[in-house]
Amino acid sequence: MPLPDSTSAGRKVGFVSLGCPKALVDSERILTQLRVEGYDIVQTYDDADVVVVNTCGFIDSAVTESLDAIGEAMAENGKVIVTGCLGKRPEQIREAHPDVLAITGPQDYRSVMNAVYAALPPTHDPFVDLVPRRFEENDIGIKLTPKHYAYLKISEGCNHRCSFCIIPSMRGDLVSRPVDEVLREAEKLAMGGVKELLVISQDTSAYGVDVKYAERTWRGKAYQTRMKALCEGLSELGLWTRLHYVYPYPHVDDIIPLMAERNADGLPKLLPYLDIPFQHASPRVLKLMKRPGAVDKTLERIQRWRDICPDITIRSTFIVGFPGETDAEFEELLDFLDEAQLDRVGAFAYSPVEGAAANALPDPVPEDVKQARLARFMARQAEISEAKLADKVGSVQRCLVDAIDGELAIARSMADAPEIDGLVQIQNGFEAGLKPGDFVDVEIMGSDEHDLYGEVPFDD
Repeated sequence: MPLPDSTSAGRKVGFVSLGCPKALVDSERILTQLRVEGYDIVQTYDDADVVVVNTCGFIDSAVTESLDAIGEAMAENGKVIVTGCLGKRPEQIREAHPDVLAITGPQDYRSVMNAVYAALPPTHDPFVDLVPRRFEENDIGIKLTPKHYAYLKISEGCNHRCSFCIIPSMRGDLVSRPVDEVLREAEKLAMGGVKELLVISQDTSAYGVDVKYAERTWRGKAYQTRMKALCEGLSELGLWTRLHYVYPYPHVDDIIPLMAERNADGLPKLLPYLDIPFQHASPRVLKLMKRPGAVDKTLERIQRWRDICPDITIRSTFIVGFPGETDAEFEELLDFLDEAQLDRVGAFAYSPVEGAAANALPDPVPEDVKQARLARFMARQAEISEAKLADKVGSVQRCLVDAIDGELAIARSMADAPEIDGLVQIQNGFEAGLKPGDFVDVEIMGSDEHDLYGEVPFDD
């Protein structure tokens, strides 16, 4: 993860950020506080006086990656502070790396700072110290994303107890941020040049349930701390707003009309994009997962969403090879793919996670069977994706440019979230004078299983 560099003299901290976008936001907050406190952020182990590693601990591969990153920092620098989700398992970290300086859990910004103070004591400057050094909840601070998009975290924790997940044991129950604070942060991001907001949490559709949907005021108007009201407020900013990690509650239906509405520029008030992790399609497997299991109703809802907003993009993730999954139940999952015709899909072969209730379920699926099912699943979805993208050839798509690569501009359409979905390669992007953060209408000339290819039309 590239980090902002600092060239001023001072105490120097290296930083390694691992894990999901929610962990990335934690890293941004810690880095901002470090900068506020007068520490310099450096890019290499050799330049650092201490290294902070923000870890992930959700699945076994993430634990391994985190432990390896800690080990590398120890070998290259020797002074390491560990934070993040894996910090909830300090004994596992100490067993592998007994000499780390300190271990803190996720979202524990103050403990991270205290550990940095212990390793690199703050210096006293009688002039600077007259100014309070703190990071306010609504300040934007350092961002690790490109300037034109940002993650907007609206809550922490989760009230669900899905049998394959240990997030609640790491990040706790749902704690929603007040809606006015979220909207003020979004407004500041917009003023700072952000063009796209990616709304994230552990469970976006549960937003506000813990505070009984408390009402707050922003721009002279009252908003409930509720997903629909938040989306209505965000739609006033004129940005691309993309919803992630939406649990399929019935009230999700309420935001689809907002995706179909257009602003004064003719663009959707809320991006017609919905990231809902359905996880499976077999009612029995979903029950074992402790997930909603009314698959027929799910298919009906998807069709209803498309009737209201024909341009909607539906992304989802699934788990194959869950304990007890039979051949017939896997076939049910493939049939669901055929019927649902989802636009973007990710999948994982089930992997036991230490502390997850699913570990105790009978009839584990052999690893070779899991991998074979995963390959069949992804091949089936690739056919669907290829056909859906081919239907876009000849259309004009509004895109947001992420990068320039030689003659190409690498962009994303409304249907593409950064890093997890496809791309739009604009063949004449350099010739058209495009730069990162530009919006542009692209005529689509071709497609494959994942990406679109097009050109900026020029007037004759």
